[in-house]
Amino acid sequence: MIAGMTKKQAPPKIIIEHLVKSFDGNMVLKDINLQVEAGQSLCIIGTSGCGKSVTLKCLLGLITPTSGSMRVDGLEMVGQSRAQREEALRKFGMTFQFGALFDSLPIWQNIMFRPLQQGEVSRHAARDEAAHIATQLGLRADVIDQYPAELSGGMQKRVALGRAIADKPEILLFDEPTSGLDPITGGVIDNLILDAVKRLGATAMTISHDIASVRRIADKVAMIHEGRIIWCGPAAKMHESGVPEVHQFVHGHPEGPLTGKKLPSAKEKQA
Repeated sequence: MIAGMTKKQAPPKIIIEHLVKSFDGNMVLKDINLQVEAGQSLCIIGTSGCGKSVTLKCLLGLITPTSGSMRVDGLEMVGQSRAQREEALRKFGMTFQFGALFDSLPIWQNIMFRPLQQGEVSRHAARDEAAHIATQLGLRADVIDQYPAELSGGMQKRVALGRAIADKPEILLFDEPTSGLDPITGGVIDNLILDAVKRLGATAMTISHDIASVRRIADKVAMIHEGRIIWCGPAAKMHESGVPEVHQFVHGHPEGPLTGKKLPSAKEKQA
C-alpha cells in the first residue's frame, strides 16, 4: 500500500433505507434505516407489534414493502423477480420464533431440507451431514431419526438452528431464538448461535425481547418504536442510550413512555 493511503473500508453487508410498510392503512414501518457490516451481529429490540418481524420478512421477500430500499452486497432486494429472489436467498439461513419444523419429516430431513430440495446432496450424504451438524449443536447423533414432536422445546430450537446453518449461509436471521426457553437453555442456544456465526464468518440479524440474550450475542443494537429506529449503537452502550424508551425497555420498568405511565419524580420516590 502506498504511504499515506488508507485501506478502503468494505461496504455494509446489508443496507436498509427508508423502509415503509403498511397493512390496510395501518403503517407499521414508517421509515426504517439500518446498516449491518459484514460479520457483525445486530439485534433488533422493541415492544410486541412494533415491526421487528415485519422488517425481517421484508428482507426475505415474504412481505412486499410499501416503499424503500433493502440491499444485500449491493443488490437491491425489493422488486426482484421470483427467480432473482430465490438466488439471493441462498445467502440466508433463518430460524423462526416457533421453530417451524416439519412435523412429518425426521430430524435429519428437517436439518438438510433445503440442500435436499435443491438436489445438492444425496439422501445418504444428507443424513451423514445432519448427524455431524446435530453433534455440533450438542445433540446425540441418533436424534436425527426422531421426529420434532419427540423433542423438547430446547432441542427443537437446536434443530432449527441446524437447518439454518446447513447451507453454510453468509447471513443468519434469528426470530426470537430464546422464546419459551428457561434461562439456562436460552444461554445454551445463545452460545450455539455465537459459535455458528463465528464458524461460518456470517453476518447476523436477531429479533429478541430477551435482553440477557441480546447482551450475550449482539455487537450492535437497534430499537424500533412507532415504526422508526429511535436508537442504534453498540450493545455495550444500550444501558446508557439516553433515550427514555430504550431505558424503559432494557431495564424492564413498568413505568415510562412505552406504557404511557408517568415516571415518579425524585420527590415522589422519597415520599
